[in-house]
Amino acid sequence: MTVLSEHYTLSNGVTIPKLGFGTWQTPDRVAPSAVEMALRAGYTHIDTASAYENERGVGKGLRASGKPRDEVFVTTKVRAEYKSYAQAKASIERSLADLQESYADLILIHAPRPWREMSSHRNPYHTENIAVWQALQEAYAAGQARAIGVSNFAVDDITNLTEHCDIAPMVNQICFHVGYTQPEITAYCQANGILVQAYSPLGTGSLLTNAQIGAVAEKYGASVAQVCIRYALQKGTNPLPKSTHEEYIIANTEVDFVLSPDDMLTLDGIRTRAG
Repeated sequence: MTVLSEHYTLSNGVTIPKLGFGTWQTPDRVAPSAVEMALRAGYTHIDTASAYENERGVGKGLRASGKPRDEVFVTTKVRAEYKSYAQAKASIERSLADLQESYADLILIHAPRPWREMSSHRNPYHTENIAVWQALQEAYAAGQARAIGVSNFAVDDITNLTEHCDIAPMVNQICFHVGYTQPEITAYCQANGILVQAYSPLGTGSLLTNAQIGAVAEKYGASVAQVCIRYALQKGTNPLPKSTHEEYIIANTEVDFVLSPDDMLTLDGIRTRAG
């Protein structure tokens, strides 16, 4: 069994492929070919978002691949700036229209606060996030989403939803990579049945020249990127590497080796900034 055939099971019983394909920073004009290459390489899990402004291209790639819709897991997100029920409802409808799909497999709130306010906790937007979550719950009930979740949420942002809403988030997509594993929110999610999705598992490329990771990679005859993805998998997360180059798209799936406990400890000891 390879990682491409392995799945996690979300709290509602829906299965999600363990390795996903990210499309952040992939322009709409490039997204069709990138997504088609990823699906041809064996990915069955594609991540996009309204804020990426490439949902139309992602949808084109899905259709061009010829893959049956029910064989591909598609994630999208409500923009972080949309903090009302009406905005969230409209965002979901627009995303599905741009994807040219009747449903997404997973819909997330992209962030607990608008991006310009993410570095400040002065306004937690708790009331607004409850309203947005209500729109996601309705989409879930209507079959427009097979699962719903959040992204970039801290513990208090999630408990705000669990204490005031009917459905707990099934996923929290966060920045997670060697040197930046966000232990508090990761431990909370894993203890409460919330899958951690790891975006930027390569540190947005910043880890590719890291000598310590390179030394570990040499032991396995692997690339730094492959070690970073394998590390995220062995941490029980759902990594979402991205690329627009076919050779890297394929290489990022070749992670069916196992890092030893000692090498995991070495990687745990690396400290980097988020990215």
